[in-house]
Amino acid sequence: MHLLSIDSLSDAQVALILDEGARWFEYNRQPRRNSKRLDGLTVINAFFENSTRTLLSFEIAAKRLGAQVVVMQVERSSIKKGETLEDTARTLNAMRPDALVIRHGTSGAPGTVAALMDCPVINGGDGIGEHPTQALLDAATIRHRFGHVAGLRIAICGDLKHSRVARSNIKLLRRLGADLRLAGPPSLMPDDLPACDIDQAVDGAEVVMMLRVQRERMTEDLGDAPGEYLDRYGLTAARLAKATPHAAIMHPGPINRGVEIEGDLADDPARSLIILQVEMGVAVRMACLDLLTAERVA
Repeated sequence: MHLLSIDSLSDAQVALILDEGARWFEYNRQPRRNSKRLDGLTVINAFFENSTRTLLSFEIAAKRLGAQVVVMQVERSSIKKGETLEDTARTLNAMRPDALVIRHGTSGAPGTVAALMDCPVINGGDGIGEHPTQALLDAATIRHRFGHVAGLRIAICGDLKHSRVARSNIKLLRRLGADLRLAGPPSLMPDDLPACDIDQAVDGAEVVMMLRVQRERMTEDLGDAPGEYLDRYGLTAARLAKATPHAAIMHPGPINRGVEIEGDLADDPARSLIILQVEMGVAVRMACLDLLTAERVA
């Protein structure tokens, strides 16, 4: 079994990951965290794009489960000598890992690698494709805060066109029964989604999830002046006032303060779930690794 997309998971598996994630979340708050569930297994993290949250949380998750973790140094690998992704996958497979986590700038790359591997492959983000474990940890964070996801009005706002996080969240949160409202600049909305005004999306929302403007993936510059994006499309205190009084703020990170969100809102201890998302990421990724390697430790 691989975890390449939200569609890779059945409803029962989603429920199991969220339940187990909640259990590991409490476990991780204990003084000592030395589970041996994956004792003797080896997990490879192969990240072809930069990462802080996803890379480190997968490494911490695997180690807390007792696995050996190898972080592939892509910048020092034979990729830099011209080796293809497929040949790299064959090489890694010959080393007999028990799980591989891959992030790659090309959409579909994890699937290409999975077809050549004898172990479970987890998509840690592929181009503008998907980021399934981010959606799972976001759903777990929402459930931790509200007790449920079904029926919540959730606004996802920003650069939806280039956001693999948004693609996975749209799939998962709709499956879980959320009422989604999607908004962003017209040029940063996918062709199959109508542009929506952010003020309309935030109005009455119980969760507001902001997305980073991924300028590195754009073929044309937005041409916005300093502060213009925040004023027109970002989350400000005045805009958040349109949401429900108990509305929570989310962001997958990294944050561009003063662009998609005001810094004070990102740090608001009563409203912001951004740091909780990071903490939940370790727990949910522990649940994912445990599920995918279950046959290897049986």
